[in-house]
Order: sequence, then structure tokens, then C-alpha cells
Amino acid sequence: MESAADLDIEKGVAVEPTKVHASTDNSTDRDVEGERPHPAISEGKLGYLGLKMEAIWGVEARGITRVMDNEKNVARPLHDYFHMFSLWFSINLQAVNIIIGLLGPLVYGLGWVDCVCIVIFANALASCGVAYLATFGPASGNRTMIIGRYFMGYWPSKIACVANIVQQVGFGTIGCIITGQMITAVNGGGLTLAVGCVIAALCIGIIATFGIDYLNKVERFGYIPQAMAIFVLIGSAGKNFDTAAISVGDSGTINANRCSFFALVFAGIIGFSAISADFYVYYPKTYPKWITFASTWSGIWVALLFTNTVGVGIATGIPNMPDWSDAYNISSGALLYACYSGLGGFGGFCVVILALGSITNNAPCSYSAALTIQVLGRYGEKVPRWFWCVLITVVELVLSVAGRNRLFTVFENFLPMMAYWVCPWITIVLEEHLLFHKLTGKAFDWSIYENKSKLPTGLAALLSFLIGFSGAVVGMYQIWYTGPIALEVGGAYGGDIGAWLAIGFAGVVFPPLRWLELKKFGH
Repeated sequence: MESAADLDIEKGVAVEPTKVHASTDNSTDRDVEGERPHPAISEGKLGYLGLKMEAIWGVEARGITRVMDNEKNVARPLHDYFHMFSLWFSINLQAVNIIIGLLGPLVYGLGWVDCVCIVIFANALASCGVAYLATFGPASGNRTMIIGRYFMGYWPSKIACVANIVQQVGFGTIGCIITGQMITAVNGGGLTLAVGCVIAALCIGIIATFGIDYLNKVERFGYIPQAMAIFVLIGSAGKNFDTAAISVGDSGTINANRCSFFALVFAGIIGFSAISADFYVYYPKTYPKWITFASTWSGIWVALLFTNTVGVGIATGIPNMPDWSDAYNISSGALLYACYSGLGGFGGFCVVILALGSITNNAPCSYSAALTIQVLGRYGEKVPRWFWCVLITVVELVLSVAGRNRLFTVFENFLPMMAYWVCPWITIVLEEHLLFHKLTGKAFDWSIYENKSKLPTGLAALLSFLIGFSGAVVGMYQIWYTGPIALEVGGAYGGDIGAWLAIGFAGVVFPPLRWLELKKFGH
């Protein structure tokens, strides 16, 4: 019987032990001769159970072990580029992004033109971060948080891991609440919101537990019923969109609210940067990075432009539609159901389609959260990925039931907070890559991801990350706290510029600190 290390986990066939050879080019990606540092699956009884479940049901047993070149998929460029697009298009063509669009007019008092402009540019910018990190997946064969070790060091990168776990579980929780609201609305209140949250959590958990193959199958065509349901929504509700709606308040207040809504929309997608490479590790490393970037970016941006704008349109119509206003006072799910009024049972069917679509948005988050737990250390890695998915499902179930009546509060407070850590992290990744690898011609050795002595010490990255986060603190605008610089943005309460200060602070201090670190330690 083949050992776990000699199994191709995705294809279920035996492979020869891998030798990796040094490249002679001047790229920033290379392999060094050596054996795989540990098996592709967790050890012990749970690991053995994972192998059995993979053989019987196709549950992915592989954890965070690097995917070697001979384990990658056969190159099918056109197929794979379309799949990159459809993966992110499916993930983001969801009700949750419609609801984010609602917040511009309803919470920040912004008009149609302001909201649509923000939707266009905030999503274009945030999608760049997700697409950029995704390009490291095929090149390295490593998961996103493993890649983070090459930029922040072995120990400091654990801070990003913890933040990412919280972030992805939070996204999953929001998805459960939204799905539960829509299921309850269609059922006429006969099914409680708590039960709807439980149904959503279980569906998300099942797909995440089964792993990458099932995720790919769901996401490959998941956008089709979603797109149809949203087109029907536009046909049913579009005539009530108020494209003449204007922003409310004096110029200072409007500017501050623009900043806050821009930050919210940006934060709604930038968090995917911390997981985007997870889904690309089986792609051949020969694929041009610019095509990987473009396929990913376009899939995200087109979906968000579509869904956020629909949300903005619905929000502008609420003041003129008493039925919508009453439904909005119940829940966002009830509001979406009201937008299908006049279509009878078919409208309810469309809402169910949207509800099920939230699963495709959040299953990847739970999947990656489980992988991130394994990155935290050897004890986390000893527990199989699928088991962590089960545990995460339970956590999301409990959190969604507990917070089911406070969805918009969660949106307003949780999403911007996630950008505050992701922005300095991406800034460090970008500067380390461009300044200390691209410009110097120094290649990444993707085989040393567990070798603490060869990875960066992380002192420069840690200090820069903390300084960047301090910039977020002085620039954040939240209900429970407003930073001193945020207060100066305008209006009576200020606006959220925390993410941009985090980028600025980290971006200024990291290059000199990293230069000193290299002079002192050499790595």
C-alpha cells in the first residue's frame, strides 16, 4: 500500500517521490532540491479517517502541504482561465453584496451617482489586492497564509493567521444570517430565523468540509441561477429605482460619508486577499501571472459592479415604496422578497435561489479558515482540515443564531475592521516582493516554508504591521470609536480613512526597516 506521501490527493493515484531542482532563470520563483517536508495529510486516526472519506466520498484529505509540480493539474489554459473568472464571479454574485449596496443610501445618506461611482472604483481597487495575491498560488503551490511566511516571517505571520480566521468565520456568519433571513421571509415567518441560520451553516459547512473539488464544481456553474434570479429582480423592482436620488447633508458630511461607504465597499472584498491563492495551488506554475491576475480581477469586479449597483437601486426606492420600507424594517431578507412582489410563487423561488447562492459565497471562506488554523503551528496541522471545517461550521452556526437580529450592525462594524489588518499586510507583501525580490532578482525558495532559519526573521514586518495598524486606529470611524484624524474628514462625526492611513504608515516604514533587517540577519 502506498504511503500518504506518495498519493496524489486530488486525483487519487500513486505518484513518484518528488525531486525539485533549482532553476537557472532570474525569476522570483524557484524550487530547491529536497524532499517534501511532511506528508500531505494529517497523521493519526483522524488523518487515516480522512483518507478513507476521500476514497469513498471524495473528501479532500490534503492540508497545507505544498503541491509539487507533478501533483498539479494538466495544463488546460482556456479552461483554467475561464474557471478562474467563474470561480470569483460565482463567489461574488450573491445577495450579501446586494445588501452591502443598500448601505450607501440607507446608512450613509448618499445618492445614486455617489454610490455608483464608489461601487465602481472601490471594487476595482479591492479586486487588485485579491488578484495579486492569487498569482502566488500557481507559482508556489502554497496556500495564502503559508505564502505570508515569506513576507512576515514564521512567527509574526501567525498574527495575520489569527486575524484571517476571525475574518473568514465572520464572513461565514454574515452569510448564514442573510440566508436565514431570506428563507424565513419566503416561509412567511413559519420558519424562525434561527432555524434558517442553522440550515445555512450546515450547507456551507458540508461544501467546505468536502474540499476543493466540490468547491470547484459548485462555483463553476453557481453563477448561472444567481444571475437569472438577479435579472428577474431587476425586472421586477428596477422600475422603482430612483436614479435621481441625491446625497443628503452639507458638503463636509457628504464627503465624510463618501469616505466611509468607500471604505465599507472596499473592505467587503479586500479580505479575500488573504485566501485567494488557496484555490490556485493545483494550477501549473507556467501560467502567465498577468492572465491569472486579469481572470481573477475581472471575475470579482464584474460581479460586484452588478450586485452592489442593484443594492443601491433598491435602497433608493425604499422611501417611495411603503411595502419595501415595511419589509426593510423586518430584515434585509424580507426586503429582497418584497422586491419580487407581484411574481407570486416564482418570486419566492427566486429568493430561495439567492439564499442558496450565499452558500457559494461563504463555503470558500470556511474552507480557507480551516487551512489557516493548520498554518498556526504543528498542533493545528496534526488535526485534519476537514475536522477544522466541522468545528468552524459549529462556531458559525452559534454566532449567526446569536447575532441574527443585528445584521446591519455587524456589517457596519465588522467589515471595515477587517480592512484595517489586511491593508498593512498587503502593503508589506507588495513591497517585499517588488523592492527586495523583483528589483534585486532574488528568487523565492518555495520549499522552505517550514524552515524558520531561512525565512525572514519578521521583525521589520512585525513592526511595520503594528505601525500600519496604528494608522488605522487614528483614522477609523466606528460607532464605538472614532480616531482623531477621522474626525477631521468632515461633518459632525467624521469619516473612515483607516485603511488608507494603514497603507501609508506601513508603506513608509517597511523598506528602511527591512533593509536594516537584511543587513543584520541576512534573511
